[in-house]
Amino acid sequence: MKITKKQLDTLNAEINITLDQADFQPKVDTILLDYKKKANIPGFRKGQVPMGMIKKQYGKSVLVEEVNKLLQEKLNSYLTEEKLSILGNPLPKVLSETFDWNADTLSFDFELGLSPEFEVSLKTKKSVTSYKVEADKKMVVDQVLSIRKQYGKISPEKAVTASSEITGLFFSEEAGIDKKTTITLDQLKAKKAITSLQGAEVGASISLDTKGLFKEDAAVAGAFGLEAAEAKDLKITVVFTIEEINERTPAALDQELFDKLFGKDVVKSEKELGQKIKEDAEKQFVQQADQKLLNDVTEALIAQTKFDLPGEFLTRWIQTSGEKPLTDQEAKAEYERSEQGLRYQLIEAKIIEANALQVSFEDLKSFAKDLIKEQMAQYGQLDPKDEELDGIAARVLSNQEEVKRLSEQMMSQKLITLYKEKANLKEKTLSYEDFVKEVYGA
Repeated sequence: MKITKKQLDTLNAEINITLDQADFQPKVDTILLDYKKKANIPGFRKGQVPMGMIKKQYGKSVLVEEVNKLLQEKLNSYLTEEKLSILGNPLPKVLSETFDWNADTLSFDFELGLSPEFEVSLKTKKSVTSYKVEADKKMVVDQVLSIRKQYGKISPEKAVTASSEITGLFFSEEAGIDKKTTITLDQLKAKKAITSLQGAEVGASISLDTKGLFKEDAAVAGAFGLEAAEAKDLKITVVFTIEEINERTPAALDQELFDKLFGKDVVKSEKELGQKIKEDAEKQFVQQADQKLLNDVTEALIAQTKFDLPGEFLTRWIQTSGEKPLTDQEAKAEYERSEQGLRYQLIEAKIIEANALQVSFEDLKSFAKDLIKEQMAQYGQLDPKDEELDGIAARVLSNQEEVKRLSEQMMSQKLITLYKEKANLKEKTLSYEDFVKEVYGA
């Protein structure tokens, strides 16, 4: 057996593997002999079928299968030994119709797409904005009010008032809307709708125009059970049938409520409540701001890190690597869609290697326990025992898909930390409302 590499250019190469009969024939003969022992062919006793008949019936298929296994094994070993960094998988060149499988030597060629050589600088030419998002006073006040309402006393009412919680069914056969929803008058923008609902009683059916009905665009999709795209610019008439009218008396800001929310004596005053809400909100804001930072640095690195890819090879590989072959046009379009993602994968790998970023099992276990603890807190389990967390984490980490997902999350966090330390950033402090407007245009 002989393996040689031909370098076509910096991004493309060919591998030739030449096999002698001695490399594969003993294995083929062993398999055919086993076939002979087990074959059930009419007219012959088991084990007495002539080898010539066995070879005629099975010889070619066994030979091809064993040669392909050997080629794959030797090719993988060669790539590992030579430390060749490739993109996609090697592509075998199509054999000619006259290929002689009975020849003394068999020669096979494979195309390789090679990873490009390049350098990455975290000091981007243009600075990237790193947002610091603060919970302003209004947000804290609104959240306190929301908590008081959530834990307050509910009393049924006969008719809708300015402070009523109105539960009813939005219906439109035309738009396929059939959604039970709870609304309040202060959510509504349309004065006509507010007037129509005020004083209405349980059982009343009221026609409402969807255009400009709610103050917040996001409320439209939720109220009608539609996707955001469907709800956008919706201009129809819906019927709202009232099923319940309730008055909610806000809960008192006392120790009982504080303990119910955060555990015993964690919060002891209204002032501490505001501080805790502010802290918890800003922790969530950090996650959103970090994700924005990661996305923006990624885009900046892709834009400034220039290198070529073996595009023609990758297009051919995409064309043949799926469940069914793609047309030339389909493969080209798919490559164009995936090119930016591939570029960042290569950039990210280079950054991870250059900065020795790793995710150890202990890191992963600690990360999983923190996530589990947060989830348990949402359901009122504020102080779980460490052995309980260990048990749940062990079950989570026994799932390879979960390990992969959590590892990716951790590596993203490590990259964000690295970018905050070394990237060309400018900090900008905003309220959450202004952050949403600036980042999402909402």
